Amino acid sequence: MKNDGSDFRGKFRPSMDWRRSGYDRSRFVARLEALVRTVLVSLLSPLCVMSAILLWPHSTTAQEKAASIIQHSAEANDRDLAAVPQFDNSERDRNKDGDKTYEVTMVDGTPYERLVALNGQSLSGAKLKEEQEKYQKTVAERQHESAEKRLQRIAKYQADRKRDQTLIQQMTTAFDFRLIGTRSLNGYQVYVLRATPRRGYKPINRDSEVLTGMEGTMWIDQKTFQWVKVEAHVIHPVRIEGFLAEVEPGTRFEVEKRPVTSNIWLASHYSMKSNAKVMLLFPHKGEEDDSYFNYHNSSDAPSAR
Repeated sequence: MKNDGSDFRGKFRPSMDWRRSGYDRSRFVARLEALVRTVLVSLLSPLCVMSAILLWPHSTTAQEKAASIIQHSAEANDRDLAAVPQFDNSERDRNKDGDKTYEVTMVDGTPYERLVALNGQSLSGAKLKEEQEKYQKTVAERQHESAEKRLQRIAKYQADRKRDQTLIQQMTTAFDFRLIGTRSLNGYQVYVLRATPRRGYKPINRDSEVLTGMEGTMWIDQKTFQWVKVEAHVIHPVRIEGFLAEVEPGTRFEVEKRPVTSNIWLASHYSMKSNAKVMLLFPHKGEEDDSYFNYHNSSDAPSAR
């Protein structure tokens, strides 16, 4: 991630805010692209087959309930994604190099991230002035850019948001979901669902290919069907097509969401650990932890048009 005040930093934006995609691909998609794409195959013994037959009516009901929960959840996430440009927010990113806090502001149709703190300390003096000037310069440039350039900028941002939405929609068909219980989490009564790759799923694009090699758990609010928490991890090594890299078990991410209005939830926390081989030889490990807070209605800078 960069801190030069440029428009976008090309890191995952959990759809759940999944606005940060900007000029580069959303970080959610970018992180997911680093995950595996092999289908998990289960071999059933005759005893398991007999048990499945005996339990068929109960299993069907449970499967239908899980499918209904996931479908309602996908619809809720569609609403959240559509609402993202209506909000500005703060964001704190932590990794091995320290932590940085940004003010994320919609400026004439796309977000701008302004650095406001380093390692928990607010900027001051020359550094604060420098970041403020970068922001003011961007506002001025966008107010006076050509119509063609503005359309290109916004179209790229919207294309990244559409990619996020498509990926979420594919989750309803890429996984088999099993309702394993209910519990309380972060003050919400939630359904707990286990997700495993669905045998025979055919990815529609490179983004959705990664879903075939992941498994995880979802905690979904019983009242709103919103994602309170999602956890996913790589289940076996996978070589990334088009890249000389292989992602291995140990790679995992978590996303948490919280309500910002009565019916819109956006990301409050994202964490990721990566375990990979670069050039299929050199090990590479990464880790980061991001928080999103102070959501409020966007005060999008006025346009000259």
